[in-house]
Amino acid sequence: MPRSTLLATATIPDTRVELKLVEHRDRFAISIPGRGELMNSRSHGSEVALAELARERLGERAAMRWLIGGLGMGFTLAAALRVLGEDAEVVVAELVPEVVEWNRQWLGQVAGHPLRDRRVTVHIGDVAEPIRTPAGRFDAILLDVDNGPEALIRVENNWLYSPAGLNAARAALRPGGVLAVWSASGDERFSKRLRACGFEVEAHEVRAHRAGKGARHWIWLCR
Repeated sequence: MPRSTLLATATIPDTRVELKLVEHRDRFAISIPGRGELMNSRSHGSEVALAELARERLGERAAMRWLIGGLGMGFTLAAALRVLGEDAEVVVAELVPEVVEWNRQWLGQVAGHPLRDRRVTVHIGDVAEPIRTPAGRFDAILLDVDNGPEALIRVENNWLYSPAGLNAARAALRPGGVLAVWSASGDERFSKRLRACGFEVEAHEVRAHRAGKGARHWIWLCR
């Protein structure tokens, strides 16, 4: 077997940036030429923590409705399904249609096929679209979009982390709801921006591997 096999490519909408899905001997990886791996199937501890930490902050609630921005390899979605009840609904928004198909064809096996769960609704498009819908629809909004608050790939993603986007997310949450934001790095300016938009903020440093190893990532929990 070759050391790596290119399975598929896709272009991120509104950009000329190409995504590559590669199967290595020990993992799947999604990468951008010249920028390296965006994610791989062996290193997803912080993606799981995004869902688990959000759930811990919500307490007991019936029939929760969550919005996840960014399907990726499905690990955040799978973690959300594990910690939510059978009466929950999870809307996952993915901008790149091919990423959804990659999860159905190749990647589902590593995350436990979360897209097959009856509680899941897939929105192909910008996560800003369901955020802008009438207020009070979600108990939790989880964002793992671009590289975090300093969007590096698609300029339109900056809106999500701007005061306008954060206020829209706050309006889209039910009372006591949680906005959880993943980032590749910490940013005190973003913490201040969240507080200025009326959120109570916790910033957590988490590791890429569940065993406490690997790269350091950040998660903001905002109520």
